[in-house]
Amino acid sequence: MMRALILPLMAAPLLAGCVSTVKSVVTAPVKAVGQVADWSTTSQDEADRNRGRELRKREEEMGKLARQRDQAAEKCRDGDADQCRRAEVLDHEIEALMAAPY
Repeated sequence: MMRALILPLMAAPLLAGCVSTVKSVVTAPVKAVGQVADWSTTSQDEADRNRGRELRKREEEMGKLARQRDQAAEKCRDGDADQCRRAEVLDHEIEALMAAPY
């Protein structure tokens, strides 16, 4: 009876590593699926950052076009007909950019 009790007690430390390994093997697919899901989806925070980045880029482009239009309009007032047409084209580009969906 004593031997039946001593043998499992002596083997317990050796099995602790096996239990840990089995646990790792069993949970690995679950962790892998979770990681793939994280990589393939966009969180709300990431979506907000991307939208903000897109809006800033759009505002920068509108500012650039507005400065070019203002310069062309100033040259138009000085009598340059080509710059009058350029200012009109730039104005249409600004309107198109403003009308485009985000």
